[in-house]
Amino acid sequence: MAKQITTQNSPETETERSQQITTHFQTLKELPIQLEQSQCVLHKHELLICGCYVERACYSYHTLKDEYKFICEYPSDVKLKGHCVVKLLDSNSNNDKDNNQITLLSFGGSLITKRHTLMMKYVSVWSDDNNNDDENETNKSEKLNDLNRLNKSNNYNQWLPFIDNHNHPLIIGRDQDMFDLNTFQFTKHDTLPAKNIIYYHCFVSKSENGQVQEMIKTNQKNEQNYQMLLFFKDTGLSIEYDEDNNTFQFHQLPVCKSIAPFKLYAYVCINDIILFFGGYNWEKKIYSKSVYKYSIRENEWMTFQNTLPSPLYGCVAILSEEDNHIHIIGGIDDEDTIVSTHMKTKVRVCDPSQLVMVYLFILI
Repeated sequence: MAKQITTQNSPETETERSQQITTHFQTLKELPIQLEQSQCVLHKHELLICGCYVERACYSYHTLKDEYKFICEYPSDVKLKGHCVVKLLDSNSNNDKDNNQITLLSFGGSLITKRHTLMMKYVSVWSDDNNNDDENETNKSEKLNDLNRLNKSNNYNQWLPFIDNHNHPLIIGRDQDMFDLNTFQFTKHDTLPAKNIIYYHCFVSKSENGQVQEMIKTNQKNEQNYQMLLFFKDTGLSIEYDEDNNTFQFHQLPVCKSIAPFKLYAYVCINDIILFFGGYNWEKKIYSKSVYKYSIRENEWMTFQNTLPSPLYGCVAILSEEDNHIHIIGGIDDEDTIVSTHMKTKVRVCDPSQLVMVYLFILI
């Protein structure tokens, strides 16, 4: 039986913990374009910004240089409404950070736009940047043009159709699909037990570092189990996939009342917590600048007293593991203006007074 106890900023129910997270935001160099509902992937010191609702352009942001470089554009017939971009991890590599080349998958679409599934083999656009200030601009330009021609001839840094072994394009659709990237086969399809249409939601994989799943040992046998979490309005789901038995299991999760009316928030998963930034309440036309935390291990919600500098929704959040910063990129402000704002906040373990418990879920 599940017992739910709701508290809203009550001093009697504030929970003090020895280790918590505070947020203070630093403004970085403005984005080269205005971005809303973008997608972002980490690669070493680069944040790869892959298009958005109104822009097909992709850029690389260098976290050490605080600079942007153009990568490519999505094909002209692709509409980026509700797209998702993920990095394909190399199972043969012990450390993905050592790879100079990575593979990105982009898929998405909606009921009113064409669905797509594309792949990009990415090599760093900063690899030609040798910091040689004495080299004249002509030589730099010639080297850059040569590099771009080489990348194009090798199909690097451009979005191409994702095809199976028979050169047939693959489309990943709605609901819950499991696709084997080794065999290029769909292995499982299921329907989410949700009462609402799911869109502009939070969907993360539970893992130790937000990138790699854990291996679970049972009965002297390695069983690969994956756990994913989904939040949308008042729907919270834990989704477990058993690879050996090819089965999904769904478990309901609590959603705190103060965040339930909102969607289009940015989110990032760090170890066993998910952080939520901003959001928009369509029904009441409310813009949020709140910051929330959901603890996967403790199954509880908390809110920060510190907030975003201003209301924001449709932004994207990503963790830069090299310097332990969360980047908040783009979005729409409380005047419904698409912004080119880029800011970051340090994830630091210190001030427990900044957190207030807003929802407690107890299993008895």
